[in-house]
Amino acid sequence: MKQPFNLNQLTIHLSTKRADMKKLLLITAILALPGLAGAADEAPTILSNAEAISLVQDHANFLWTLVAAALVFFMQAGFALVETGFTRAKSAVNIMMKNLMDFSMGSLAFFAVGFGLMFGATTTGWFGTTDFFLSGWAGPDGDPWILAFWMFQCVFAGTAATIVSGAMAERTKFTSYLIYSVFLCAFIYPVFGSWAWGSLLNGSGWLEGFGFIDFAGSTVVHSVGGWAALAGAIVLGPRIGKYGPKGEVRAIPGHNIPLAALGVFILWLGWFGFNPGSTTTADKSIAMIFVNTNLAACAGAILAMVTSWIMFKKPDIGMSLNGALAGLVGITAGCANVTPVSSIIIGAIAGILVVLSVVAIDKMHIDDPVGAVSVHGVCGAWGTLAAGLFNIGGTSTKIIGVQLLGIGSAFLWAFGVAFILFKVVDMTVGLRVSEEEEMIGVDISEHGAHAYNDFQVTK
Repeated sequence: MKQPFNLNQLTIHLSTKRADMKKLLLITAILALPGLAGAADEAPTILSNAEAISLVQDHANFLWTLVAAALVFFMQAGFALVETGFTRAKSAVNIMMKNLMDFSMGSLAFFAVGFGLMFGATTTGWFGTTDFFLSGWAGPDGDPWILAFWMFQCVFAGTAATIVSGAMAERTKFTSYLIYSVFLCAFIYPVFGSWAWGSLLNGSGWLEGFGFIDFAGSTVVHSVGGWAALAGAIVLGPRIGKYGPKGEVRAIPGHNIPLAALGVFILWLGWFGFNPGSTTTADKSIAMIFVNTNLAACAGAILAMVTSWIMFKKPDIGMSLNGALAGLVGITAGCANVTPVSSIIIGAIAGILVVLSVVAIDKMHIDDPVGAVSVHGVCGAWGTLAAGLFNIGGTSTKIIGVQLLGIGSAFLWAFGVAFILFKVVDMTVGLRVSEEEEMIGVDISEHGAHAYNDFQVTK
C-alpha cells in the first residue's frame, strides 16, 4: 500500500518497490536543501532527478571519506598495541607516548606545511607551493571538500610517522623522536607524496606523470615509513644484549603477545578504511577493494605461518601476525587494479618475504624489534611492483619500469633524507639514551612511570 509523504504542501507517493528509489533520493536531496524548513509559504526548490542523485552522491562521498578517515585513525591504536606487545614491559609507556605524540605533533606539522607541499599547486612536479595552513579553504562559504580531504590525508601522514616508532623502540630519546616525527610529517612524507599523488588536489607530481601505480600507498606511506625506520635503526644501533660477542643473534621476546595480536586485528580493521577509503567516493568500486584487502591479509598470515613452521619447526605467532600485516601492506598499492585471485598471490608472497626479510635484517645486525622495516619497507616495495605485474588491464616493460622507478626513488629519498636527519639529531641533542637508562628502561628514565605499577620488577 502506498503512503503519502507531505513536505510544504508537496505530496509524493512512495512504495517499497525498487522503481521508487529515485523518488526517495529526490526527497532526501530536497530535505538537505538549506532553508527548506522555513516558512510554509516559501516554495521549496525542486531538483531534477539527476541533480538530486548528484547531491546525495556528494553527501555520501563526504560521509564515506570521513568514516574511512576514522578507521585509519584507529590504526594508531593498532600500531601502539603491536609495538608494545612485541617489546619489553619496561618500554610500554614510552611507546604509548610516542604513538600519541607522533600523531598529535605530526598532524599540526602536516596542517602547517606538509599538506601544502604534498597537494599544493606546482609548476615543477617536485612539491606544492600553496595550501599551507589549509589556506585553500575559504571559510564557511568555501568548498568544504578540502576539509574532508585534509582529514583523510592527515591520518595517512600519521601512519607513515608511527611506522618508525617500533623499529627504534626501547633505546631512543623521547625528545629526539618528537623532532623526527615533525620533520617526517612536514617534509619527508609530503614531498614524496606530491610526486605520486599531487594531482589528487591542486598539484601534479613528476612520478604520477609517468603512470606510477600506488592506489593507497604501499610505497607512498608504507615504504617511506619503512625506509625511514631502517635509517633510524642503523644510526641508533642495536639494543644492549641483542647480539652476542661472536655476532650471534639473541632473541628479546615481547612481553605481551595477546596485546600484539589485538593490535594486528585493529590494524586489519583499519585497513578497510585505508584501502577502500582511498577512493574518497561511496560507489560500487569499494567492494572489490574490500575483498582484495582481506584476501591478501589472510594469504599473508597463512604463508608466514607455513614459512616459519618450515624454518623454525614451529608455527611462530610473531611471524604469523606480521604476515597478516605484510599481506595488507602488499595489496595496498594494487587493491583497486588487481583481481581477487591476484590479491591472494600478492599477499602470499608478502607473507613469505616478511619472514625471510626479518631473518636477513637480524643477520645484518640491524635491530628492528617489531619487524617494521620488513613489513612496511620490503613488503611495500613488493606490493608496488605487484600492482604493475598483476594489473587487470595488462602489464608491460614500461609499467614495470615505472613501478621500479617509484620504488627506487622512494628508497633514495626517504632513507637518504632520514639518515641525514638522524645523524644531525644524534650529533646535536643526541638520539640514544645512556646505557644505564636503557637498562633501567625508557619508561622510568624518560617518563618516570611504570606501565604495570605493582606488577613489574626492574632488574
